[in-house]
This record gives sequence, structure tokens and C-alpha cells, in this order.
Amino acid sequence: MSILLSTTSLTSQLKLLANSCAIMPPTLILIRHAEALHNLTKDYTTHDPPLTAEGLEQCTQLSTYLQENLHLANKAELIVTSPMQRTLQTTKKALEWLVERGVPVIALAELQETTTNNIDIGRPIPELKKEWPWIDWSSIDPVFPAKEGIYEFSKDALLKRGEATRKWLRNRPEKVIAVVGHAGFLRIGLCHRKFGNADYRVFEFKDNGEEKYELVESEVTELNGGGMGNSQKGVFGWELHDFKYMPINRGKTREELDEILAKAEQG
Repeated sequence: MSILLSTTSLTSQLKLLANSCAIMPPTLILIRHAEALHNLTKDYTTHDPPLTAEGLEQCTQLSTYLQENLHLANKAELIVTSPMQRTLQTTKKALEWLVERGVPVIALAELQETTTNNIDIGRPIPELKKEWPWIDWSSIDPVFPAKEGIYEFSKDALLKRGEATRKWLRNRPEKVIAVVGHAGFLRIGLCHRKFGNADYRVFEFKDNGEEKYELVESEVTELNGGGMGNSQKGVFGWELHDFKYMPINRGKTREELDEILAKAEQG
């Protein structure tokens, strides 16, 4: 009888272990796009700007660095990218070596940048599918590129979009996922960190028993200021300019914006 119980107990433990392994969250390599035209010119009226020549060179440097120095990158099983031109170009140029191996690329509207400036307004999905046929567009929200619902430029919408994106990533079956996005949404929606152009950071999901889908950064990229060392160190939340350009806050004084920011920082 004792042997039977032990065997049964062991079987149960193995089943629990198998289930645990099946739902282990992925490790994320979060990447900001390389230098785009608006980063250089500071002209935010250009619609969906492309990478600059310097940005393309940054992609080459990032590609080489990832292949030679980040063993984890070689284990990537999925690439997820914002559907903006600068992120799509960064994906193609910096991660082409993974794509050539057969690593799939999914375009996700949730990863688009935060504002309603022309630089952050995408192009119609049919146009993107034609230009980027090797990318999987089946998960793209059909509302794209409209800035409505969770894509509105508002505090509540950004928080909801961030949680939805983290949840989507958390529930993926892949063990390592490369994510190509934008400075603003990476900071506000995903990880509270700042990214230099074409820099990356590595994160794990925090296992705290709560469904908040929080991310914890690797000590290596945190202490180094990004994998390439081009990112500002520290933890960052909301900033004044996040609220200054929100449609709902147009015309508000500096004092009013400061008060909005203070409330956001409190929770």
C-alpha cells in the first residue's frame, strides 16, 4: 500500500511539474527601434517616418552584437513588432538572421507608440501586408491605425494597453521572445525603463501570484544601461510630456499638468 501511495504521489508531482513547465512565462528581449527621421530632425509632422542612414547602421551594429554577445538572442523563437515603419525596418535589418532561420514575426498593434502625432500614426493594413508579406498580420487589431479604444492617447487607455500586451506576451508558449517597439510605450506600457535607439534590455516575468504581469529586468542590462549601454539607467514612470500632448490636456497650464503628473505618480 505504501509503495502504491508513493507511486501515486510521484505521478501527481510529475504531472504538476509538467504543467508548471508548460506555463513557464517567456524571457523577453525588448528592443527600441533604431534612429528614425524624426529622432534626427525633431519634426513630428512626418507621417510614419523611416529609419535614417545612421539608424540602418545602428541596426547592423545591433545585429552583430546580439549574435556575438547575447547567447539568449540565438534562442529566440518569436519576434513581435510594432506595425510602424521604423520598427518594421529595425526588425528586418537587425533581426534578419533570426528570420532567415525561420523565426516567425508577428505584427501587433498594441506595440505602437503612444501619441497622436503624425509620426505615430500607422498606415492601412492592406498597404502594410503588401509591403511586408513575410510578416504574420493575422494578430493585428483591425482597428489599426485608428487611435481609438485602448489605442487612445490617454492615461487609462495606455495602462489598459500595457496590461493587455504584457498578458499576451506572458501567455505565449515560446521560451524567448524578441519584442521591437517604441521608447514611450516600452516605458509606460511594459517596463518603466528608457531605451536608446537600437538598444535592448532583457526581462523576466515576476512570479508574485498576482495577474499583474510585471516584468523584472536582468541585472546585466540594468546595470549596463541597456545591452548596448546606450540607455539611461534607472526606473521611470510617467513624465510631464506624456500628459502635455494628450488631446484631453490641450490648453492646460504648466501648473495643471504638474498636478496631473503628481496624481499619476501616486498611483
